[in-house]
Amino acid sequence: MKKIKLKISVTELGLSTGVSWSLAVFIFGFLATLFSAETTLGKDLVETTHWTNIILLKSFINLIYPGWGESFAETLLMTIWAFVHGFFAGFSIAFFYNIFSSKVRLPSLTFISALYKKRDYEKPKEGFGNILKWNVENKSFWESTGKKIATRNLWISIPSLLCGFAIWLMWGIIAVQMLNLGFNFSNAELFTLTSIAGLSGATLRIPSTFFIRIAGGRNTIFFTTALLMIPAVGAGIALQNKETPLWVFQVLALLSGFGGGNFASSMSNISFFFPKRVQGTSLGLNAGLGNFGVTTMQILVPLMMTIGIFGGASMVLENGSGTLIGKIPAGTETYIHNAGYVWLILLIPLAFAGWFGMNNIVNETVTPNPGNPIQAFLKISGLLAIGLVTSSVGLYLIIAGPPGSILFSKSVILPAVIASTVLLMLYLTRGELQKNLKRQYMIFKNKHTWAMTIIYTMTFGSFIGFSAAFPLSIKVIFGYSHICDACIVGPDAVWNHDTINPNGPSALMFAWMGPFIGALIRPVGGWIADKVGGAKVTQIVSVVMIVAALGVSYYMSAAYKSATPEEYFWQFFTLFIILFAATGIGNGSSFRSIAMVFNQEQTGPALGWTSAVAAYGAFFIPKIIGEHIYAATPENAFYVFAIFYAFCLVLNWWFYLRPNAYVKNP
Repeated sequence: MKKIKLKISVTELGLSTGVSWSLAVFIFGFLATLFSAETTLGKDLVETTHWTNIILLKSFINLIYPGWGESFAETLLMTIWAFVHGFFAGFSIAFFYNIFSSKVRLPSLTFISALYKKRDYEKPKEGFGNILKWNVENKSFWESTGKKIATRNLWISIPSLLCGFAIWLMWGIIAVQMLNLGFNFSNAELFTLTSIAGLSGATLRIPSTFFIRIAGGRNTIFFTTALLMIPAVGAGIALQNKETPLWVFQVLALLSGFGGGNFASSMSNISFFFPKRVQGTSLGLNAGLGNFGVTTMQILVPLMMTIGIFGGASMVLENGSGTLIGKIPAGTETYIHNAGYVWLILLIPLAFAGWFGMNNIVNETVTPNPGNPIQAFLKISGLLAIGLVTSSVGLYLIIAGPPGSILFSKSVILPAVIASTVLLMLYLTRGELQKNLKRQYMIFKNKHTWAMTIIYTMTFGSFIGFSAAFPLSIKVIFGYSHICDACIVGPDAVWNHDTINPNGPSALMFAWMGPFIGALIRPVGGWIADKVGGAKVTQIVSVVMIVAALGVSYYMSAAYKSATPEEYFWQFFTLFIILFAATGIGNGSSFRSIAMVFNQEQTGPALGWTSAVAAYGAFFIPKIIGEHIYAATPENAFYVFAIFYAFCLVLNWWFYLRPNAYVKNP
């Protein structure tokens, strides 16, 4: 016996164990489901069911994973739990081994050290999607070589990001249709689905900010696009049954956050492909056309729900619904599960396109050493796991915590989620991965990181939050008549907000237009900012957003105290469209400012970080609007937003427009 001194990476062994165990649970669970007597196939194989249960130990495994092998949906959910258990087991084994390894003797077998020793990452080579020489600030290189490669990567990145946005924010539309179909959930519970997806996507942007440097652009876009298939398939399964419990939809909304996280890595990646002089336009195109995922989803999902192209039983609408082309009356059959399955048509070919068409820029500035693809995927998975854990804990404390406690308020928990994610990423990683993270964390010492984070929250945070909340806001405010049951003058009036308004507008007919305008005009905002300066455009946008927010608040208040709220709809809708347009222009101008303020190495991480924090708007805004609607004071939400916009107006002027500004009109 020979003592071998080696350290085991807790993250790598945890992931390896989690993936292996969950894969085994899924495969055998799928077989158990296939041969179950309750399935169509099983009815022909009843005699084999007894032996199948014995071979697959179904009864025993059901003690650990209830529902395993009973249906595909339950098996998929138990697979997620199996991954958690496997990860914890591997993490614990590595943790305690590293503590007591000095007292452990192992046989001197080379395969043991090869399996567990933390090896140096493979040195990068030209080819296999890797580019070693990249200098787009050199005009000759850009025109001869760089422009073609950059353009190809951009046009693969855009539809991948589009699908990410669609899956991230699809719960806003799904929740409206669940309400129309009579799923047994309250308005507040359905609002939590959009909030959960919003917080998860925002939190996952924090690790996603740093993926390009540690894993490479091609590896990252391929893998994160493929991950979107999990919530897409899961939603398709869960939505086929009205008895599916709320927590299942909450887990799927959490996993939909993969799509939100993809924005940070996508923007960081594209920033390295284009020279600074055109980054306002290139980043505006990536983000703006990628943001069309919201509009695409809001148009495509309602239409696909009317067609039974993916099989499965239909459900009957209890309340009227609608699509882009008109209203759908109550009593019509609908296929709500298509909202998940439809994205597989795009995700599968996009995964192939990302793998064969995109590139890793391998140099000291962008990605020093991505390792082989498996190593890259493990690094991404480990950091995503940290983000999922911290966002899950934060959501639990916000949703299930004691009401009224300041320790469990959003303003306390969300900063704690952000801080814990950043710190756990740093202290749970080792070696070259930790070294790369420490280098990128230098952005936190730059004051412009914090200024641009707040300003970008005003623009993108508002865009993504309003996109998530707009459909339900239209449904709840204008889809019901608001009748004063015991009407007296003053705040003690008793209002009934549960009477269906037959003249109310269909949320699914109109909700797509706001995100469409905001995304369409985003590249225009970047182009204008390239011409006149980002800060100047942002300043004008701030003023417009303040005025529009105050206007929206006025008409929301009037509609929510009217038996005929549709009288105020077009004023409300017009001002909201102006608000969306202003956020889109501001998004483009903010990109220009970030590209000019930061150096090449820090631009990507800065874009990712600012977008990560801003994405919490997808949680905050639906949550705030939902709470104020519940309190019968929806206008107060927009008063809060207007005050925040006024603060951003002053901040932008102080940093970038006043005499002796830190950077003049970047």
